[in-house]
Amino acid sequence: MKDLLQRIKGCTHCSAHLPLGPNPVLAASERSKILVIGQAPGTRVHASGIPWNDASGKELRRWLGVSPDLFYDPTVFGIIPMGFCYPGRGKGGDLPPRPECAPLWHGELLPRMPDIQLTLLIGQYAQQYYLGKSRKKNLTETVRHYADYLPEFFPLVHPSPRNKLWQKRNPWFEEEVLPVLRFRIQTILQASQRR
Repeated sequence: MKDLLQRIKGCTHCSAHLPLGPNPVLAASERSKILVIGQAPGTRVHASGIPWNDASGKELRRWLGVSPDLFYDPTVFGIIPMGFCYPGRGKGGDLPPRPECAPLWHGELLPRMPDIQLTLLIGQYAQQYYLGKSRKKNLTETVRHYADYLPEFFPLVHPSPRNKLWQKRNPWFEEEVLPVLRFRIQTILQASQRR
């Protein structure tokens, strides 16, 4: 795993398309229990090199009910985005993750993480890649029917401040989905402490 992480961090595969240059951001261990698959780093994460080190990350940790110390322990949380580098800006925000990234590296990473008990699929790109045709008609319906994908996957909307309006329009997410998510996270954490 150590050699693979070094190879990924040195990747320049799509550097010609990256306005800030390559800086792959991820965290993983052979002992990771919960896998977080998001979209791609924003500018703040690109600058710091720390995944989810922004307002979205703070909200995600609130959703999960975990401290930053626990979230950044790679033996607990593996953090692998769909695109490891900042993709640049588009009209409505950041561009989508580079399409080359997940096919290039996820297939090498996941077999080296045999203890993963739950994979959080955050946003449409992760859900499209991992759920394929089993996704519902849109992201909202996929998240609403999260139980259809358990015990392997837990689809989530992106915790970006831009999605506050979505959360307001969909109160069932906070009331029904997040308690189940926190319960599953706590169950995994408690089981791993007993080992």
